[in-house]
Amino acid sequence: MDNQPQDEERKPRVKPIIEAADSLSLGISMVVAVIMGVGIGYLLRSMTGLEWTFFIGVAIGIAAAVLNVFKAYTKQKESYEELAKEPRYAIKKELDEKKNKDEDDDLDYGEKSY
Repeated sequence: MDNQPQDEERKPRVKPIIEAADSLSLGISMVVAVIMGVGIGYLLRSMTGLEWTFFIGVAIGIAAAVLNVFKAYTKQKESYEELAKEPRYAIKKELDEKKNKDEDDDLDYGEKSY
């Protein structure tokens, strides 16, 4: 029974490590995607004997890497949108809007003479 409280204490410590590894895996997945594309291109070239088929494989690898970046971007965007919906951040947004409104009232739009 003593193991449960220790496991609960470890969860917050492990979560940032997992999130960092997820971000690190994006870079690794990009490299792996391009390497796999080069491998596909090499196989296509060796099977067909045509040099330009190598570049088809490279293009597939680059497209896969871009797709990985896009997926990570959309995941992060959804995460930030959920974070923005929290009430503690909404208060700051209202204060910023009020501050901007006060600054707009202070501006003098009249003609200036020097």
